[in-house]
Amino acid sequence: MTSPLFPLSLDRVLKVPRQAVWRCWTEPELLCQWFCPKPWSVSHAVIELQAGGRFLTHMVGPNGEQMPNAGVFLQVEPDRKLVFTDAFTSAWVPSGKAFMVGEITLADAPEGGTHYLARALHWSEADMQQHEAMGFNEGWAAATLQLEALARTS
Repeated sequence: MTSPLFPLSLDRVLKVPRQAVWRCWTEPELLCQWFCPKPWSVSHAVIELQAGGRFLTHMVGPNGEQMPNAGVFLQVEPDRKLVFTDAFTSAWVPSGKAFMVGEITLADAPEGGTHYLARALHWSEADMQQHEAMGFNEGWAAATLQLEALARTS
């Protein structure tokens, strides 16, 4: 019996080349510029672009809140797909509590630009509802607009 994935997703066509979107996702100095909606920011990121490689973002809130997010990449298909999770902190060392798997899929859009599909897959309906209540739709949409703007210049 297969369990549901409890997904939340954002599906857009970005008016920028796929390779530019990929760079913004995979180069730490670029990722720090767009990854979370303003007024939050990313103070630093670690990206080891391989299955089992580290994916760490350290978010900082407008009132000095600190939110480190340690995880690993599960799948890396250059210029096409990234899959990452917080279920592991480094290599295959389990984290205290898994919250989600992120899946980013990039494809050339027929009308030009990039078909961008971002999905957050959760272990439970409660985790999915918590993520939604935290502002998934608004936050991921705002970050995607920031990503698109940065990709235009990268």
